[in-house]
Amino acid sequence: MKNIAVYPGSFDPFTNGHLDIIRRAHPLFEEIIIAVAINSKKTSLFSPEERVEMIGKVFKGWGKIKIDSFEGLTVDYCKEKNSRVILRGLRAVTDFDYEYAISLMNKKLAPEIETYFLMADNEYSFVSSTIVKEVARHGRAVSNQVPDIVGEALTKKFSV
Repeated sequence: MKNIAVYPGSFDPFTNGHLDIIRRAHPLFEEIIIAVAINSKKTSLFSPEERVEMIGKVFKGWGKIKIDSFEGLTVDYCKEKNSRVILRGLRAVTDFDYEYAISLMNKKLAPEIETYFLMADNEYSFVSSTIVKEVARHGRAVSNQVPDIVGEALTKKFSV
């Protein structure tokens, strides 16, 4: 069985913190699927298609990285993709509490699937998609917090 990790998230937008997690996980797995979660109850700045396209551009030329989107439970998506690993990044204690609760539920739903946590690099421990959107919405630079392609898309979104 191929060693596949699924890195799920809304990625609205994809940040340098997300990129850091992938960069560090890249040597550990044969394949990493960045899975854009579609939540119809959540209002997103970018459509799932826009997020998949942007992330695809960020990882153009990288081996072992696939970009996809999904609806429903992450464990069901993992089973569909033959993955036994959910990859998650942690920035702070508040992330841990939330992510730990989710990992316990995932373990009950699918005991064969493990959650791997990577701690955010200190440089990215404060970066969140919500904060990045708010700063960009007010016309301030976020270029040190997101890949260039994402920064350009944010500028375009908020200049309309």
